[in-house]
Amino acid sequence: MSNMLTTSEGLELLTNGDILELGQAANQVRQEIHPDNIVTFVVDRNINYTNICTSECRFCAFYRKEGHAEGYTLSESVIFEKLQETIEAGGTQVMLQGGLNPALGLDYYVKLLQFIKKNFDIIVHSFSPAEILHIAKQEGLSVVETLSKLKAAGLDSLPGGGAEILVDAVRARVSPKKISAGDWLAVMEAAHSVGLETTATMVIGMGETYAQRMEHMEKIRKLQEKTGGFRAFIIWSYQPGNTELGGEKISAWDYLKTLSVARLYFNNIKHIQGSWVTQGQNIGQLTLAFGANDLGSIMLEENVVKAAGTAYEMSIGKMVELIRATGKKPAQRNTQYEIIKTFEMESTNDKVN
Repeated sequence: MSNMLTTSEGLELLTNGDILELGQAANQVRQEIHPDNIVTFVVDRNINYTNICTSECRFCAFYRKEGHAEGYTLSESVIFEKLQETIEAGGTQVMLQGGLNPALGLDYYVKLLQFIKKNFDIIVHSFSPAEILHIAKQEGLSVVETLSKLKAAGLDSLPGGGAEILVDAVRARVSPKKISAGDWLAVMEAAHSVGLETTATMVIGMGETYAQRMEHMEKIRKLQEKTGGFRAFIIWSYQPGNTELGGEKISAWDYLKTLSVARLYFNNIKHIQGSWVTQGQNIGQLTLAFGANDLGSIMLEENVVKAAGTAYEMSIGKMVELIRATGKKPAQRNTQYEIIKTFEMESTNDKVN
């Protein structure tokens, strides 16, 4: 993109822009950046190694307090089994994400990473900035020191979890105990400085204003100008079920509009991911006409992987068909957005590049 959208122009488009015109403009930018018409996805597994968390975010239905009967920390053998299944199913990436568990120190994470790297050929794209800061504080180390030790043990890159909306007025309302906007950005800058690339995320629909969404995007774009370390920008929509915060889901239109503005605004981030996970497959498909060039993860779940072969083929097949139906070319990528497999038009048999 030659003409960079200003933050105020982005706000004007979010507030008053015509959704179809926005979609067309975002789609045009996507085509300029990705002229090959390829839409990518990754095969990975998200392993939540512990649900014990001191952050107690009001929008989270996953965490349990320390000492709670449903609290857990996975054993090495369970993690080994989950990784084995992931590899067997063609997965290339693992996301370890968990609560801020006061019982786990740096040693736990270092040993876990070393164990994974010794036993598996897999990319470890793990630990959100909140987890990194928590580990650093537990150990009395700087964030850079903590990241360097984790990188040496086998950490490959960081996901953008915990960003939500990078405006402290919103964070004070939805997650008062959680990492501040400034801290999140500082951890990402530190990660980039030690050679760990990351993704950036935004969760919309928690009562934030359009101006606050644009403030979030502006902070991400400014850091990207400084470091160039963000590989992708990913928007999720808040899911209110079983949470203390409650509320309603935002409309698909609001989601698609924000996605389009993100594609137009981020002239310095190559990949924009559409979320079929929170939006459902139909809207996931529509994101490909509103600026997205990637559909994220197949997300191998326990039941999918264990249901021998067919269930897994179905989920890959479904993703391939979903992309193909939009006239785009489906391809499996790795964490670095390098294409490792493309799919022939006639069948879901893959052709290795």
